[in-house]
Amino acid sequence: MGCPLFLYGPLCLPVMMQIVAGTRPAEAAARLEGYRAAPRESDDWPVLVQDPGTATQGIVLRDLADEVAARIAHYADAYGLVPAEVVVEVDGAPLRARAFRPEHSAQPVAPGRWSLEDWAGQVGEEACHTAHEVMKLRGRFQGSDLRFRLGQIRARAAARVAAERYPARHDLGCGPTDPWVQELHQQDDHAGYFIARTFELRHQTFAGGPSQPIRREVFLAPDAAIVLPYDPRRDRVLLVEQFRMGPYGRGEALPWMLEPVAGRVDPGETPEACARREAREEAGLELEALHHVSSSYPSPGCLSEFHHCYIGLCDLPETGLGAGGLDEEAEDIRTHVLSFERAMELVSSGEARNAPLVLTLLWLATRRSELRGAA
Repeated sequence: MGCPLFLYGPLCLPVMMQIVAGTRPAEAAARLEGYRAAPRESDDWPVLVQDPGTATQGIVLRDLADEVAARIAHYADAYGLVPAEVVVEVDGAPLRARAFRPEHSAQPVAPGRWSLEDWAGQVGEEACHTAHEVMKLRGRFQGSDLRFRLGQIRARAAARVAAERYPARHDLGCGPTDPWVQELHQQDDHAGYFIARTFELRHQTFAGGPSQPIRREVFLAPDAAIVLPYDPRRDRVLLVEQFRMGPYGRGEALPWMLEPVAGRVDPGETPEACARREAREEAGLELEALHHVSSSYPSPGCLSEFHHCYIGLCDLPETGLGAGGLDEEAEDIRTHVLSFERAMELVSSGEARNAPLVLTLLWLATRRSELRGAA
């Protein structure tokens, strides 16, 4: 049994404690004087900052089993938190304990106090999915290797919440009578920047009764927003060109692709906001109106990624080459501005080999006159 542990953030929620610790340890209310739990600017995670005259309410766990303490420490590690000694007040008496604080104290925080109630209402479901996946990585990754994976873990969790909250429309295709899926087993075969997860399951068949056990691998990726910038006054589009792992893995001699602007939908971000952000980051563009083209799975047989495709109206410069992308995301991007007719030639010639590019160009072809007339 180790030193008592003072918790002041998400693990004060019973459901989060159950996921992370694997149990519900006995707890007592506690108070830490001289510190404020503030939301970290990068991810809204609560961190302790010194603030005389204030106090942080939380819970203290005593007589923790080593296994439980190690599980909680792994979860804190994913968020860059390390244990530090503090003195808390429990039942009016001081108690020496450990609390998790940022490993790098220079991380900026937002003003005000972090609210557990507000946080749970806004991202509680996502946080539970995130915690499940973080805990699966215990014993495999720690420190920077674990934190490197956290962004994609959170984005996958946000995509799962979106799938649960906004179910697809089913008018024609509505599955078998009394549709169900029974999951028999799952395991993560690869847990890197992306995840490959193997599922073993049965499902209801159209003929009635269960299917045979099915074992399949699924490549898990977050939702993505994709936008084709279009200038209706000048009748031009902008494409980006960049190296892509898919064509490289397939064996293409020149694995650089022409595409619309695209990027991962971050936790707490709408697909529309993502499209606008990516247009700024990849091409330096401020989009005007966004026109929704489709929301769909590009390859539902093996890929969880879900594409939200748009046409984004904007002002485009003269035809030519440009550069874009973020250095911190290792993006090396060249932009192309070309006429609509030239862009459509890419479809007929076969040079347009990116499915969202073909989709958005064909959609634009049907609405181009309308968009130009309204410009």
